[in-house]
Amino acid sequence: MSFFAVLFALILEQARPLARGNWVHSGFLGWARWAHRSLDAGKPHHGWITWLFAVVIPTLLTVLVHWLLWQINVLLAFAWSVAVLYVTLGFRQFSHYFTDIRDALDDGDEDTARELLADWRQVDASELPRSEIVRHVIEYSVLAAHRHVFGVLGWFSVLAALGLGPAGAVLYRMSEFVARYWSYKNRTPGEGASPALQQVANSAWGIIDFVPCRVTSLGFAVVGSFEDAIDAWRNYSQRFPAGAAVATASRNDGLILAATSGAVNVRLGGEALKAVLTRPVSQEFEAGGLDAEDMTATPSMPGREPEVAHLRSVVGLVWRSVVLWMVLLALLTLARLLG
Repeated sequence: MSFFAVLFALILEQARPLARGNWVHSGFLGWARWAHRSLDAGKPHHGWITWLFAVVIPTLLTVLVHWLLWQINVLLAFAWSVAVLYVTLGFRQFSHYFTDIRDALDDGDEDTARELLADWRQVDASELPRSEIVRHVIEYSVLAAHRHVFGVLGWFSVLAALGLGPAGAVLYRMSEFVARYWSYKNRTPGEGASPALQQVANSAWGIIDFVPCRVTSLGFAVVGSFEDAIDAWRNYSQRFPAGAAVATASRNDGLILAATSGAVNVRLGGEALKAVLTRPVSQEFEAGGLDAEDMTATPSMPGREPEVAHLRSVVGLVWRSVVLWMVLLALLTLARLLG
């Protein structure tokens, strides 16, 4: 059932993507805001209580609905899984920015490409040369694809195999969402989340994404240049071992970028762009699942200078990874049916 739920959700999301300002994202936003305002008292244990309330409660409700629908009719439970995946999984929540920037670069219109990148990520891209535009677009797009697709697939597949329905997709997306939202609130006027709550949310997110980011990196290696991807992965791990003073979430992202760099032979890493805040908060979190402040400076990785052709290579890399995931899900579903 997992394979067909993912397949239907991807087809539905491609045919009719969620509109900006939809009630689902607004609901997530309101829930995270309410939890932080009601439960965040500034202490570490308050931070964990707030995080558990904001993330685990929606996850448990997802499981409860799944079990209730399963008792009524299997098809209702299947429809519930498709619906949850539809709002948590998919490319169309960020891919139009990627496509528009690529088209602008193909036309030689670098000014438009800079404007689109700045609008997408709310960064200052006014002085970026062409190669740096490409580099940042690749980095943002690959990490957004991981957070919107591959990470969701990983957690969904594991918990669905345990009989918990689409709970894994909700757990993963809500963990990412609250970590990003509470960090963002601290940089906006008014009362933001406490440092304790931000630390808890970022730590929890780093733990939850620890395995998925490595699975995504391995998938990129398998469908790309395997030896180069593994070599880049190993070099990055040696430069930033587990005990290094680097946040787990940042290390996770660095591994994905290192694997991508080797898989398509492109130079990634370098200075991050400066974030600017010009849009209402409700719009900030519909732009692809990655806040500009998440992109810290990373070591430059070996590879060719970023070119527009690399954008097409990255698209092929991502879609081959999707096919790999779908094949694995199909085999697991077949094994369960035969078993």
